[in-house]
Amino acid sequence: MPDSARVEAIWIKRARRQAMDPVNVARAVTGKGLWDNADFGAERQVTLVEREVFESLPHHIRNAIDPSARRANIMISGIRLANTTDRILRIGPCRILIKGETKPCHRLDEACPGLQEALKPGWGGGAWGDVLDDGDIRTGDEVSWTD
Repeated sequence: MPDSARVEAIWIKRARRQAMDPVNVARAVTGKGLWDNADFGAERQVTLVEREVFESLPHHIRNAIDPSARRANIMISGIRLANTTDRILRIGPCRILIKGETKPCHRLDEACPGLQEALKPGWGGGAWGDVLDDGDIRTGDEVSWTD
């Protein structure tokens, strides 16, 4: 466990069903999501996953995939996302209102057979939320609950 919770990785999805592009900085836009992301303005503005979830996956799955296969925008560490609906997460200068669990779908098994089932328990697929503040989210930014 790290000394503090932080952003481990950021990915932007340029087009639906396409590869996730790693970036060091993403521009969060209030009520819209991450600038230049294919889901900009959609219901699920930002998706988040925990590094610790990937570290706890069975060995054969963990070694077969990159965490970007989960297709989330932001990977955090040092903080749990399970059962946090309606809580506000501060990521660097931005706040994200957690709206719910991101349930693993069948497409995960396209990346690695068994990944969908492995991520089902305990919000393993992560969370999604709404952007409350404009700002740049950077790899290494601190992450904390504001409520």
